[in-house]
Amino acid sequence: MSNDYSVNQGDIVLQETPEISSAKGRLGVLLPGMGAVATTTIAGVLLARKGLARPIGSLTQMNTIRLGQRTEKRSPLIKDFIGLAELDQIVFGGWDPIPDNAYESAVNAGVLSNEHLGLVKDELQVIEPMSAAFDTAYVTRLDGPNKKTGSNKRDIAEQIRADIRAFKKENGCDRLVMVWCGSTEIFLRHGPVHESMESFEKGMEENEPSISPSMLYAYAALKEGVPYANGAPNLSADFAALEDYAQQEGIPIAGKDFKTGQTLMKTILAPGFKARMLGINGWFSTNILGNRDGAVLDDPASFKTKEESKLGVIDHILQSDLYPELYGNIYHKVRINYYPPRGDDKEGWDNIDIFGWLDYPMQIKVDFLCKDSILAAPIVLDLAIFLDLAGRANLGGIQEWLSFYFKSPQCAPGLYPEHDLFIQNWKLKNTLRWLAGEDQLTHLGREYYQRD
Repeated sequence: MSNDYSVNQGDIVLQETPEISSAKGRLGVLLPGMGAVATTTIAGVLLARKGLARPIGSLTQMNTIRLGQRTEKRSPLIKDFIGLAELDQIVFGGWDPIPDNAYESAVNAGVLSNEHLGLVKDELQVIEPMSAAFDTAYVTRLDGPNKKTGSNKRDIAEQIRADIRAFKKENGCDRLVMVWCGSTEIFLRHGPVHESMESFEKGMEENEPSISPSMLYAYAALKEGVPYANGAPNLSADFAALEDYAQQEGIPIAGKDFKTGQTLMKTILAPGFKARMLGINGWFSTNILGNRDGAVLDDPASFKTKEESKLGVIDHILQSDLYPELYGNIYHKVRINYYPPRGDDKEGWDNIDIFGWLDYPMQIKVDFLCKDSILAAPIVLDLAIFLDLAGRANLGGIQEWLSFYFKSPQCAPGLYPEHDLFIQNWKLKNTLRWLAGEDQLTHLGREYYQRD
């Protein structure tokens, strides 16, 4: 069903708080791609719900939300403030071309310690990947035998739909969500095949090259009424055919590209430079990464997809069209280098040339030694839980309030994406306040200084 929101020339005007159905029951979380990110997420949730580890980085599990005026001192945990699915309600499933179960895949990824994995080994071993919709034409540096075959791409999409229905029945799930955790596919542009559901379905039947496996998962999810989020930078559900269908049917979608290491730092630093009106001459970024993601991105076609995602961030934040003297001539370069000895321990190095008062130059250097999947796992969990909330509130279409989690936030046509981490966080929490019937915060604060 479509939503009852009125729209003006600016943002959406939300006329009334929607009714939210109960969070009770089992929530199935389906993960296409069961590599390092997916298995780190699964193992972490299993450990957290046993009280054996903490879900640090997860807003749904650890963050509070301020309600009302500061003097009221109301700051409950988000999970206690609005009805969210709890960790013990979640059951995981997924697809992967490599047939390793979740325990074997997690051991191979090398992210979590043997001690941690041993505590949930039995639960991980029973999570075996379904055969994947996978094609080496779209991810050239990865392959495996656990793949679907079919007469055409439409047939494979229907097989995914059958997997979704079977998983829901076999695991007694009341609701499902899907979060793409697969590898970055090659760079693809929108084309006529992506303009309508009719043209897209015809394209699948004709094996149109501009329809990638991730699009088949997105299509299958939406056709089964399952909310979908894309954690990679490739074209997946961010085109008219699927966006329009999601809006019409009241199914939430969100994307794209999990905001984890270097780009997370950019969305923290760039808003600060802009707030202080400090100019930038150049921003050079390089990464070394050795996991499966690093191997895939070693292919120039896949790197092109990632590069497009990473380059756009500071352009939108700094708004060079409004501040050409400060940001109109930035040299911005991004590099990713595959370095197997580093494994999942990504290193992101940034050199930033800034200038201040009277144009005097300064430099900032950032060396972020991070664990990519450790930063991504809480994002996957939060997206699953928030997408379920959006689905229960009948918030169909693009969920821009979840931009907080993405490098390339999906937004309505004609809008520029909001990349500023702090505005994104404000938007997310104000959406939660609105959903719960609470006043949204403006932080104006004049009420504290008014006299009777």
